[in-house]
Amino acid sequence: MSQIDDIGEFNRQGWNVKSDGGDRWSIPVDAAAIAAARRGEWSVVLNPSRPVPRGWFGDIAGIDLLGLASAGGQQCPVFAAAGAHVTSFDASDAQLARDREVAEREGLGIRTERGLMHDLSVFGDDSFDMIFHPCSNSFAPDVLPVWRECARVLRPSGVLLAGFTNPARFLFDEASVERGEPVARHRIPYSDLDLPDAEREALLAQDPVLCFGHTLTDQIGGQLAAGFMLTHLFEDDFEQRDAVGRLMDCYIATRAILAG
Repeated sequence: MSQIDDIGEFNRQGWNVKSDGGDRWSIPVDAAAIAAARRGEWSVVLNPSRPVPRGWFGDIAGIDLLGLASAGGQQCPVFAAAGAHVTSFDASDAQLARDREVAEREGLGIRTERGLMHDLSVFGDDSFDMIFHPCSNSFAPDVLPVWRECARVLRPSGVLLAGFTNPARFLFDEASVERGEPVARHRIPYSDLDLPDAEREALLAQDPVLCFGHTLTDQIGGQLAAGFMLTHLFEDDFEQRDAVGRLMDCYIATRAILAG
């Protein structure tokens, strides 16, 4: 296996643990949310808290929509209830199980596929009209293949909605953030693999996944290089902000269209 596959397998297992432990992004939507989506009343997030403007979607009824690293029983069931033909693609078996749980409970049609976000070879070219990719590429060591695969599987003029962490968030030593006195210590691009072993193991004991902070050149410039045209962008953060979040919004959402 390549290093990227090894990391993907490590994070797959980590997300299975997080999902089974009731992580925030692993709590399925309830029946009321699905009923509302069927009436056309729905909202989803790409990042921690700010709903994605409905105008970013247009009418999704009948479109082929890929939830990329978006499983967990939250967004994909809502899209299916709103009328989209949904495929949920995720590395985590447990996260995909949350989508299937809601689909079975609510009579929704959701196709689920397990794999790593940089390799969408299970799908042919021009397979989807829209990709919804929430803040998850910080678990991938290289984001550029993700954007290239998105471009390949989207149809001309297809829409990519993506959320990601502002790389500035990764500058700060996590222990100092928890103390409320953030200290800028790390270089960007950031990798948990570059930390001293003891420090990395301490982080993994709290959150069992490896994280990576990609440059804006790779996050936004990578989309452009893959053939996308950026149309919209906003910033976001958690409702309860940590010491860095009180200084800046730490997350970014983008809407881009594949050049046709």
